[in-house]
Amino acid sequence: MVQQRKIIHVDMDAFFASVEQRDQPEYKGKPLIVGGQPNSRGVVAACSYEARQFGIHSAMSCSQAYRRCPQAIFVPPRFEAYREVSIQIREIFWNYASEVEPLSLDEAYLDVSYTEECEGSATLIAQAIKRDIFAETDLVASAGVSYNKFLAKIASDMDKPDGLYIIKPAQGPKFVAELAIGKFHGIGPATEAKMNKLGIYTGQDLHALSLEQLQTNFGKASHYYYHIARGIDHRPVRSQRIRKSLGKETTFAEDIVSTEILTEKVMMLAEVVLASLAKQQLSAYTLTLKVKYNNFKQVTRAYTADNKLDLEAIKQAVPNLLLKTDAGSTPVRLIGLSLSSFDKGEEQNLLQQLDLSLDESMFEADIN
Repeated sequence: MVQQRKIIHVDMDAFFASVEQRDQPEYKGKPLIVGGQPNSRGVVAACSYEARQFGIHSAMSCSQAYRRCPQAIFVPPRFEAYREVSIQIREIFWNYASEVEPLSLDEAYLDVSYTEECEGSATLIAQAIKRDIFAETDLVASAGVSYNKFLAKIASDMDKPDGLYIIKPAQGPKFVAELAIGKFHGIGPATEAKMNKLGIYTGQDLHALSLEQLQTNFGKASHYYYHIARGIDHRPVRSQRIRKSLGKETTFAEDIVSTEILTEKVMMLAEVVLASLAKQQLSAYTLTLKVKYNNFKQVTRAYTADNKLDLEAIKQAVPNLLLKTDAGSTPVRLIGLSLSSFDKGEEQNLLQQLDLSLDESMFEADIN
């Protein structure tokens, strides 16, 4: 019997605008528009939830947005800042998922079918990811959990902001049947209008059409529509980089000063990471320790061994790495450990695709 997939779609809430409000506290709670200026021919790239209350949305002209909300704050996009946060978020994803497929700077599919974290519960993993993102970036994400990509994507949009929505296998067909056709991922306004003319307004209406009828009206897309109307989507989550490291980190409920306690915490993480390496038949030579202080300053310290790292080698290395930090005098709020420098032959057991380059083309209009 083939194991049911466990797919999570994570989508940052009002990503660009939220980064701006985080970095500029005076913007918090105010209608904020990322894009062009009101008197320019620019468009809205993203906007805060406060701006959305005025009917402002992505791709709207900035002049129209200004007419709807003259008191809105207009700021130009800072792609470097968004890239930096995106990289942080993706590293969190890799702490939990075996496959990560980014769709843009602010969203990605995760396959957690074989993840042992959180007792293998995709729902608990999604909760943990949301908590980690907030602890690491001070930003809020929404997540959808289901047994395929199509339903996970829709689920992440069901309860924004700060949402978590689950669609279980037994719920899938009924959920799709009741879903408005305009809510289907992959069906845009033009296709929705065409379907409406054919009397298709819900998933149930789409389900009623045979494959032959769909082929007549929608050509190559007909197979996709036929299957998603039945809650079926066999597309795998496809990673877009060769994974260079495996790691895990934890944020403490209370800051820790004691290096002895910190060492114990690191060793607990090491056991988990080494188990994950063994499962994937990998061995590593480089240990990287990550320390975030209570003032949110963050440092990393690394050690490369001559031989493959095991638990005893890590136990000997960690105290020396901690000595190279301010741990012991400055309270620590987060500790992390990652292992890298895999054997060249063994790397091929991991993800075999090229690293994803982050550029403006990765940005999809922030309409969630």
